[in-house]
Amino acid sequence: MFCYDYPRPAVTVDIVVCTDGLLDVLLIQRKHAPFEGCWALPGGFIGMEETLEAAALRELEEETGVSNVTLTEVGVFGAPSRDPRGRVITVAYAAVVERSALKIKAGSDASAVAWFSTALFEETCKLKPAVKRPKLAFDHNEIIRKALEKLK
Repeated sequence: MFCYDYPRPAVTVDIVVCTDGLLDVLLIQRKHAPFEGCWALPGGFIGMEETLEAAALRELEEETGVSNVTLTEVGVFGAPSRDPRGRVITVAYAAVVERSALKIKAGSDASAVAWFSTALFEETCKLKPAVKRPKLAFDHNEIIRKALEKLK
């Protein structure tokens, strides 16, 4: 095995699942630190022997019960401070699904899973002031915004 002289970051995947018409986005409530109790995109660390897309599909199914979706790559997010656990780079994917065809369920690292209006994540939220944007973990607001731009 070859050893590198340079530190190596960890790699994760995050998945933005939207309903047809881009009305809602699927989020999980984190069961563990960091950001325990906060809402987040489904996702997690890649396995050393799996592709990025395979990791995204695995994490999505483990955390939400959603499977058999087509993924589109959204982009790579790598701000040095995006994850308090250390240097973590994420590759984000998006999928558009028919909400009525899915049976979502929290699993793995999620204590809950729910749909939220995509309007909550727009720069100028048009919803009533009583509707609060959920507190999101990591840089997931930025990832959702970029995914919505790409999907439109």
